[in-house]
Amino acid sequence: MSESIENKKSTDQTALSRKIAAKAALKLKMQRHPAQGVWFGLGMMGLIGWSVVVPTLLGAALGIWLDNRHPGTHSWTLMLLITGLVLGCLNAWHWVGKEDKEMREDHDDD
Repeated sequence: MSESIENKKSTDQTALSRKIAAKAALKLKMQRHPAQGVWFGLGMMGLIGWSVVVPTLLGAALGIWLDNRHPGTHSWTLMLLITGLVLGCLNAWHWVGKEDKEMREDHDDD
């Protein structure tokens, strides 16, 4: 019985040491590549923000123009604003997924 407990402890310690080694390697990698630190994160936030804002504002502007030219019972502005927002969110989701995939591939390479 005590052998199985000791065996489990050594397995847990091995798993823990692997996790610690992986985190230490990641920390060393980040120190070697400081460009992917804070500035990278701020740039990514800006990219995501603009990828949502631009289609939303373009949709609203087009909707205002259509409402002025072709008034009707439904608001073009509201429909195109929501459409632009949805497209912007899908665009941001695409960018985040792409960057996440690249970061995971970088992590697997190291």
